[in-house]
Amino acid sequence: MASEKNPSVRLLVLITTEKLSKKAEDMFDELHIPIQYGVIAEGTASSEILDMLGLGSTEKRLYLSILPKVVADKLLCNLHSELGMSGVNSGIGFTIAVTGANNLLLRMITKMAEPEEETGDLNVGKEDNVNMDEKKYTLIAAVMNRGFSGDVMVAAREAGARGGTVVHSRQLINEETAGFWGISMNEEKEILLIISDCENKVNIMKAISDRFGMQSEAKGNVISLPIDTVMGI
Repeated sequence: MASEKNPSVRLLVLITTEKLSKKAEDMFDELHIPIQYGVIAEGTASSEILDMLGLGSTEKRLYLSILPKVVADKLLCNLHSELGMSGVNSGIGFTIAVTGANNLLLRMITKMAEPEEETGDLNVGKEDNVNMDEKKYTLIAAVMNRGFSGDVMVAAREAGARGGTVVHSRQLINEETAGFWGISMNEEKEILLIISDCENKVNIMKAISDRFGMQSEAKGNVISLPIDTVMGI
């Protein structure tokens, strides 16, 4: 159980457009958040949909920040308000519980959980006091060989998924370990992130695994993580 000395910790994930990324980064900087990462990602909308909506790119920005829960929840409210996350093509934010961290990180997080005059202005006004959906959604992460994310997303949509975000990555494994487990040495990977309601989780994961699992050319793996709080759906 978390104590006053070690507050509840959350990984805050924000996925937004390139256009709104600067405003999001300014909000993070104002709070002097010590641990944060930014990743260039891609949305999964087809070129036909982009043309229909008058959008020129599916490029997204994915941000990861480690925060005390009290700060993460209030920051989600502020992001929802400032980025207009209830609108189309604006963004989505969610938090995942963190169950362990090193001592230095815990000290920084504890400092952030102190009274708000020391951590920055995170007051939530009445107009920002929106409902946050808790425990209703899950994060599905599918890792596959590069070039298959589009087909995987099609299978996920057929099973009930509404959209996803693709992150390009590399597999870190040596030849000896790959040989022991019979794993392909294809280092170029894609990670497809999908927010799903809990009821559809199993169907989406099964659809991905059945068609793009380790026995397929995609060599896919799929896992799910419980989401603590989500905004923007």
